[in-house]
Amino acid sequence: MKVIEQKYRLPFILITTMFLLWGLANNMTDTLLAAFKRIMDMSDTQTSFIQMAYYGAYFFIALPAALYIRKHSYKSGIILGLLLYACGAILFLPAAKAASYAFYLIAIYIMAAGCSVLETTSNPYIMSMGSPETATRRLNIAQSFNPIGSITGILMSKYFILQDISLYSVSGTYMSLGLVLLAILIIMLFSHMPEGQDTDRHGQLSLTFRRLFRNKKYLYGIIAQFFYVGAQTCVWSFTIRIVMKELNWRESEAATIYLISIIAFCVSRFAFTALMKFFSPSSLLLAASIMSIVSSVAVVAATGTGWLLVIFLIAVSIFMSLMFPTIYGLALADIENPEKGGCAGDTKIGASGLIMAILGGAVLTPLQGIISDTWGINISYMVPAICFAVILSYSLYVIRTEKRI
Repeated sequence: MKVIEQKYRLPFILITTMFLLWGLANNMTDTLLAAFKRIMDMSDTQTSFIQMAYYGAYFFIALPAALYIRKHSYKSGIILGLLLYACGAILFLPAAKAASYAFYLIAIYIMAAGCSVLETTSNPYIMSMGSPETATRRLNIAQSFNPIGSITGILMSKYFILQDISLYSVSGTYMSLGLVLLAILIIMLFSHMPEGQDTDRHGQLSLTFRRLFRNKKYLYGIIAQFFYVGAQTCVWSFTIRIVMKELNWRESEAATIYLISIIAFCVSRFAFTALMKFFSPSSLLLAASIMSIVSSVAVVAATGTGWLLVIFLIAVSIFMSLMFPTIYGLALADIENPEKGGCAGDTKIGASGLIMAILGGAVLTPLQGIISDTWGINISYMVPAICFAVILSYSLYVIRTEKRI
């Protein structure tokens, strides 16, 4: 059975580009914590407000985005997402002129709102492009290009922001990104793509929500996704800071380790996707969860060991690479299956719940910041370790459910 059918190849390629774009924004934002700490002399807790703004937008925009594409089309969601993303990036320039942290947070929120629309639209669209049996593999393939955007974002940060840290190095980089996004927006406007409208888009939303709330695997998946995004954001938001402490490096030098972590994340995601030919997604999620817990605890235990800690830190990225698309795919696997209480057309609304779960990045990163300021940055890596334990429990639940079928 083909993972990507011939008729879907061009739409698949175009939508996969969106995965790259929000990966770029995500990881450029991670580096801003280190930049603003130096520029404005902030604590780790204060800089974590950046992630609160970024991932808070995901929470508040995901459901409206799902309702929008349910009424209109996938393509219209892509256009709206690109427009908001570009506007937020361009607003970084007036934020620099105002020298206002609050203005930057507003710009980040608008940019993240665009990314939220893109994710809410793109993930279910990719899953719909073919057989349900290959949906999780298809999503893992598309998500594998997300870290390529992450790598690009880190390189942009390393050479254009962290090399000579100032408000204008930050804003000039984002302004340039905004102009590129506008060019991509124009290309998308004139690209022919399937509309992908719901056949029951005029149906009752109350019934959709009722079916979703009865689906235990879906609800548990939202919880798992909340803690996964929290874990990922915590690990990467403080990577530059902990490397600076352990190796006595500057921000631009420490960003190299961050870049290596993302490259390892990217390569391992492709590897995990290949392994899905031989192992079930749930069993791979179980193994990855266990190793992520071990690696995170090792980061805490290896305080003061320098490069040994850095190796454990990179290992966390390797093992968590599989998690987001796999949790997403498992949670939505039966959402339209009538035998499991599902209904055609529920995916778009269901997908928004999993995107809203990205709020974990906004909630758990400040918690890690508080722990870092109070007990030390190494101890703060117990936060992602606990998050991975929740994902471990979800993988066990799914495995038990699969055995009962």
